[in-house]
Amino acid sequence: MEFLSQSPNALGCASGSWKIWSLSDGHVDLPAESLRYPDNKIGRQTEPPQRDDLLVRLSVNCFLFDRSGIDRVLIDCGAGGSWEPSMGHLGEAMAEAGIDTSSITMVALTHAHGDHINGLLTPDGRRVFNNLSKIVIGEDAVEGFLAEPNLAEFRPLLAPVNGGDRLADHLLAVAIPGHAPGHMGYLLGTDEDEILFCGDLIHVPAAQFARPELTWAYDDDESIARASRIKLLQNAADAHTWLAGAHLDRPGIGRIVKDGQGYAFISAA
Repeated sequence: MEFLSQSPNALGCASGSWKIWSLSDGHVDLPAESLRYPDNKIGRQTEPPQRDDLLVRLSVNCFLFDRSGIDRVLIDCGAGGSWEPSMGHLGEAMAEAGIDTSSITMVALTHAHGDHINGLLTPDGRRVFNNLSKIVIGEDAVEGFLAEPNLAEFRPLLAPVNGGDRLADHLLAVAIPGHAPGHMGYLLGTDEDEILFCGDLIHVPAAQFARPELTWAYDDDESIARASRIKLLQNAADAHTWLAGAHLDRPGIGRIVKDGQGYAFISAA
């Protein structure tokens, strides 16, 4: 992976013939007590939260990759105007990176939570991506997507997938169960690297890389999410796979290495 450029809300990298961007949709502050030990006791971060001892700040990241202006895919699209005003800034990040929203024809969603899907619309209800023709989504996440009434117009664009489905010769859907129904990762194989866009595998990187057994109260099934995290972190460390996570600290993409009983994250920046 080669570093190309960085602005406040966008990081550009290259891997072989591919370009990969990390794009910030903003951040959200959530209760630190949502981090839990396996026995459901409240967890503590290994580093203090960024604002105070009651909240932990989660970055909200989206990712885009393409090859020579073709095969362009946006992974997740942020919160739009559906949540806190600290989110919904994907358009600004894309402008910083010089990416025209009309160039996006395919979005791949990791799951159907609002901070990943509602950025399909502007706060006043207009489509963000005017030329969008396909929305890849886990089959079990379709129901959650359609539960958002404002997104009903996108139903004809939905293309459900399951783990193991190959979207193209370079892109594989990877099931990451536990956090949400149909939670899906996407593994990109370039000429040089493998990059796993892993959605909400990790919520609090300062704690969960060192202690992968720590869970998050917003996980649909904490025990399954824990097992997924432990397995995928081990696989990524062994295979030297790059991880790109929705809530990893900006820029949200890097590699992990074994560090004692846990892991250390080495950012691409």
